[in-house]
Amino acid sequence: MSAFQTAIVPAAGLGTRFLPTTKAVPKELLPVVDTPGIELVATEAAEAGATKLVIVTSPGKDAVAEYFRPQPELEATLEERGKADLLAKVRRAPNLLTVETAIQDKALGLGHAVACAEGNLTGADDAVAVLLPDDLVLPTGVLSKMAAVREKLGGSVLCAFDIPKEQISAYGVFDVKDTGDDDVKQVVGMVEKPKPEDAPSTFAAAGRYLLDRSIFDALKRITPGAGGELQLTDAIALLINEGHPVHVVVHRGGRHDLGNPGGFLKAAVDFALEHPDYGPELGEWLRARLAGS
Repeated sequence: MSAFQTAIVPAAGLGTRFLPTTKAVPKELLPVVDTPGIELVATEAAEAGATKLVIVTSPGKDAVAEYFRPQPELEATLEERGKADLLAKVRRAPNLLTVETAIQDKALGLGHAVACAEGNLTGADDAVAVLLPDDLVLPTGVLSKMAAVREKLGGSVLCAFDIPKEQISAYGVFDVKDTGDDDVKQVVGMVEKPKPEDAPSTFAAAGRYLLDRSIFDALKRITPGAGGELQLTDAIALLINEGHPVHVVVHRGGRHDLGNPGGFLKAAVDFALEHPDYGPELGEWLRARLAGS
C-alpha cells in the first residue's frame, strides 16, 4: 500500500503570464515538447502510488480534466491508420489514474484551492499529495521518498531545495532541525521570503507536499492573509505549533518553473535535448545559433 492514494493538483489559475494564448488554451495543457505539463505531474503522482487525481479547476477550464478522458473516435482513426505510436501517446494519460475535478469559484489562495478538494476524499484518505503543476521536480521520484518518510515518521512531509543564500529571499524558507539523515529535516517553523541574513536555513519550499488529512481541519481554522487568501503554509504552521510532525525531504536534483514563459522555454529546450527524435538536431542548431550570436 502507498502512503497516499489521492493527489491534488491546483489548476484554477488564469495563466495571465501566458496571455493571449490562455484565453483559449489552459496553461496546464501547453506542451513541453509534445506532452502537457499536467500529464508530466500526473505521471509523477501515479509513479509514487496515487490512484486518483483531483484537479482543482475554475469554471470554464473543463479542457484540463477532459485531456484525461478517452477519445474513442480519435483512437479508432489512429488504429485504422496503423499509427501505433501515436495511439499509445493518446491513451497514456487516460490510463494513468482516475481523474476527478473540484471547482474553485474564486482565486483565494493555495490553501483555499486544496480545501476545495476535501469533498473528493474518502475515509481511506489518511494523507493526500499536493503537486503544483508549475513545478517540474527532476528527476522524478521525490514524492516516493516523501511517502517513505511519512511511513517512518508520520505526519506531513514536504519537499525542499537547498538554495544559495543570496537567492533565498525569493522563497518560503524552512526553520529545521537535523534528524541524522542529511536529506531529511524536521520542520519547526517557516518564514516567507526572508532577507538572506534573516533566513533560518537555506532550505526552500518546492511544489510537492504530502499532507496528513488533518490539514483540512487546519485550513478551516486559519484566517485569510494578504489579499484575502488562505495560505497553505499558514495551515502547516498551525499544525507544527500544535505538535504535528512535519519533515522535509531535501531534493538534490533540479527543477523547472512552468509558470512563466521564460521558465517554460527552458523546460521545453531541456526536454527536447533529451528527446531521441529532436535532441541531436536541436543541439547542433543551438550550438550554431549561440556561436553566431
